[in-house]
Amino acid sequence: MQNIQHRLIDAPADGLGALLDRVATGDDPLWPAPAWPPLILDAGLAPGSRGGHGPIRYSVTEYEYGRRVRFSFDRETGIDGYHEFLVTAEGPGRCRLTHTIDGAPRGRMRLLWPLAIRWLHEALVHDLFDNAERAATGRLGGRPARWSPWVRLLRRTLGARPRRGRDTSLRRP
Repeated sequence: MQNIQHRLIDAPADGLGALLDRVATGDDPLWPAPAWPPLILDAGLAPGSRGGHGPIRYSVTEYEYGRRVRFSFDRETGIDGYHEFLVTAEGPGRCRLTHTIDGAPRGRMRLLWPLAIRWLHEALVHDLFDNAERAATGRLGGRPARWSPWVRLLRRTLGARPRRGRDTSLRRP
């Protein structure tokens, strides 16, 4: 499976990269919590740091300050592979934020990914892109991301509800 999503943002890559460097911190402007389970890492963006969001567990395997962070899925997640965020310059004052998942689902994830996880993941990433654009530019150039009826149904069915506040403790489900 491969899932690549990106957004062009009218901001310098250095500025967006500085925002990426704050992912999983107490003042993370990108991660769409409390609407989604918070991204929690036990040692920040340092390689070897472990954590995840909700039941999805992974470790930081590569980190390039201001440019890229790659996470490798833990075995119990049911995906052999990684996901990463990458910031690239697209010209003066313009950059691209890309999120990639590349891996092979195993076990029950072979069914869960195409039926539910993929759609929830894409909704989360689009919410994150909205946050990135707002944080980098002070506004949202287009319409805000909207959850599809399928995503809304999955969230209701799975009991996913927005949470109050930001929990920064590392919890394993």
